[in-house]
Amino acid sequence: MEASKILQGPGTKPAVGDRAAFIEDVRCALYCSKIISYAQGYMLLRAAAKENGWNLNMGGIALMWRGGCIIRSRFLGMIKVAFDKNPALENLLLDSFFSGALNQYQASWRKGLAHAVELGVPTPAFSTALAFFDGYRTGRLPANLLQAQRDYFGAHTYERTDKPRGEFFHTNWTGRGGRTASSTYTV
Repeated sequence: MEASKILQGPGTKPAVGDRAAFIEDVRCALYCSKIISYAQGYMLLRAAAKENGWNLNMGGIALMWRGGCIIRSRFLGMIKVAFDKNPALENLLLDSFFSGALNQYQASWRKGLAHAVELGVPTPAFSTALAFFDGYRTGRLPANLLQAQRDYFGAHTYERTDKPRGEFFHTNWTGRGGRTASSTYTV
């Protein structure tokens, strides 16, 4: 409450325009964010199964959840179908039903989220889900700045896209100092 008296949000409220279209954008954002949430949950299940040597029936888990009292999403049946089609499915987002929905609704997802940002309305689940989606769907991200910072501050080295994988480089960013590498640190 104290912060609301001091910190200000957007000065003017952008017009919603077509109310029905805005509601549809928010519905699509929710749907897409739920898909991402389930995909992330199944990623965790797959990682835990691998680490602990479990043989999980991923489709069966969806049906078990559907029978519960808290998780009753309509597309739990589609999760079962996805794992029936491909028991080794690496990620739900790679199944045609889920990838199709995300491809179809992502413009509305982005529009609804952008409008919420303009209004100053926090939508952490929508925005982090979209950030995850964008990171997952992108083959190569611009991590070069992060790698440069890690190398500059901690001599962690980096790989270059124009060189073979496994070949590491360190740059003397300041022009001073020696040939320090992360493997020469003793902490």
